[in-house]
Amino acid sequence: MTDNVIPISSVLVANRGEIAVRVMRTLRAMGIRSIAVFSDADADALHVTVADDAVGIGPAPARESYLDIDKVIAAAVATGADAIHPGYGFLSENSAFATACEAAGIVFIGPTPEAMTVMSDKITAKNTVSAHDVPVVPGIARPGLTDDDLVEAARDIGYPVLVKPSAGGGGKGMRVVTEPSALPAALAGARREAASSFGDDTLFLERFVLSPRHIEVQVLADAHGGVIHLGERECSLQRRHQKVIEEAPSPLLDEATRARIGAAACDTARSVGYRGAGTVEFIVSADRPDEFFFMEMNTRLQVEHPVTELVTGIDLVEWQIRVARGEKLAIAQDDVTMTGHAIEARVYAEDPARGFIPTGGTVIDLVEPRGTGIRVDSGLVTGTVVSSHYDPMLSKVIAHGPDRASALARLDTALAATGVLGVGTNIDFLRTVLAEDDVLAGRLDTGFLDRLVETIVAPVIPDDAVIAAAVAGWAARWRDADSGPWSRPTGWRASRPAAATVVRLQAGPDIRVVSVTGTPDDARVSLDDAAALHVSVAVTDEGVVITTDGTRRRYRVAQRGNDIWVYRTGGTWSVSQIPAGATRAGTDAATDADLRSPMPGSVIAVGVADGDEVTAGTVVVIVEAMKMEHALSAPLDGRVELSAAVGDQVGVGELLARVIPTDTETPTDTETSTGTTPGETA
Repeated sequence: MTDNVIPISSVLVANRGEIAVRVMRTLRAMGIRSIAVFSDADADALHVTVADDAVGIGPAPARESYLDIDKVIAAAVATGADAIHPGYGFLSENSAFATACEAAGIVFIGPTPEAMTVMSDKITAKNTVSAHDVPVVPGIARPGLTDDDLVEAARDIGYPVLVKPSAGGGGKGMRVVTEPSALPAALAGARREAASSFGDDTLFLERFVLSPRHIEVQVLADAHGGVIHLGERECSLQRRHQKVIEEAPSPLLDEATRARIGAAACDTARSVGYRGAGTVEFIVSADRPDEFFFMEMNTRLQVEHPVTELVTGIDLVEWQIRVARGEKLAIAQDDVTMTGHAIEARVYAEDPARGFIPTGGTVIDLVEPRGTGIRVDSGLVTGTVVSSHYDPMLSKVIAHGPDRASALARLDTALAATGVLGVGTNIDFLRTVLAEDDVLAGRLDTGFLDRLVETIVAPVIPDDAVIAAAVAGWAARWRDADSGPWSRPTGWRASRPAAATVVRLQAGPDIRVVSVTGTPDDARVSLDDAAALHVSVAVTDEGVVITTDGTRRRYRVAQRGNDIWVYRTGGTWSVSQIPAGATRAGTDAATDADLRSPMPGSVIAVGVADGDEVTAGTVVVIVEAMKMEHALSAPLDGRVELSAAVGDQVGVGELLARVIPTDTETPTDTETSTGTTPGETA
């Protein structure tokens, strides 16, 4: 330690969700007071309860809370925070925020505003690192390039080329162009998207690397000139330039290339006088793994930082804080060793079978994995409301093992033991990816997932999960100590055989019918008129246990309204109970003409007026959630009845509009459900 270490005894975490919780874990271990900020939507969030103190900073929209620099600084001043940790996203790479912290006398736990400014502009960053002999992708990069300049330069660069915006990230505005005739249109589209997303339509060109792999290097630097790297991470498994699964080390690099790419990352950090934890991203050809090129530098902690922590044993958040205090690095490059292998999967609130649209909702019940080599960074608890206002990432499941094969196997086991009841997730998709032969063999590239998603279909709901959904509530009524004989679902009738309890469920595209008779200790259950199974059903605080022919299987079952969620090790499924008087979803003209929100969000546009006559394909309503827009179009010709207006907040499945078919009367409900319905939760 140096003599002029800055005291940091309290830190405000200017973020939310799993990263805020993760940062606070290290703060607590270091004996540092943690302060949370929260929007109105996050008043009961996990990061608020984990923190020592918490301050509300405004309405749910991020621009009015988490992105409001003045409000965040005011919260830090009011609570006496010595420093602010920005996490990632939101204000983490905003140089104006770092400057505002300095002006308020608050330590910003991150790099200098000057380093952030250089690296936030891809053209400036590329030219800066190139001057320090860091290899860059051949291309043209300077401010003010016109479309004509770029078209001319492409002839010398050679096709295919990659069109890239200078500002922003996340793949927005990027275009791969394989032939000269397509370049003018690609440039026009890239400029529109860049201007809309970043307020800056500056473009540059690079040679497109065939079979590209995305490999990044973690660096640590202090304010005294010390710079080291902590090895690389493979981030090639990404969809539309958004990472999904990451690992360390990369299965591609040999030791010689690992040393060279690490040295290039350190040179990148030195080129801007970097301070703190940062990540230098490179593109590497799968066909030429010894050749790598600088892409960009992320001047913050990365989502995937846990895999580096697990293989090196170094707490990156701790070192961010120690560097911010003015300490010198106590770790030399030769001290850094990578032990074993670590892999991380990002759990998102999204539906892969429906184009990865965001889902959202309330977490009714939660199961998170534990075990040797397993780490979960999560912002979830039972009752968490997954809002459309923020990024859909819920948690990260990370596995560490002595080698890559064992880490992959542990991660798959951990994902199988993860259940988020009440919110649709991508967990089945993640497990599908991990089982792919090319993934198991380490044959990866950045286009792999985009090719794989074309084959994704909705998972089939197992018969036993459908039965569990139906019998859980039925058995729960028997458990109710206050139930008298008249309220128990016995089906008893005077002078006639006992009637069965019949539950009709929408399971994916199918209607499933479960019939139950008897008592929980001695029940007979049939599915879709199949032969009855002889089962016993026990409802406990830990879930539902169904025993069939001596085989016991445990389920977690939770219900909200007509939606029932079932979890058992290996999967989580949702079904919808069809109430009495309702039609079968998806089987009649009335339902086909209903436009329902595919995700929780807000209505941002209505393209027609109530009562308008429309033709099939006319856009009626546009819903926005989690930075994604979804247009709902008329499925047939007819007259529109609107149920929503611009600005409305809507939930999944909420009716937004109905198209009454031309010259057709609205069908009447003809099919009803009979018998007793399940209880609320089990």
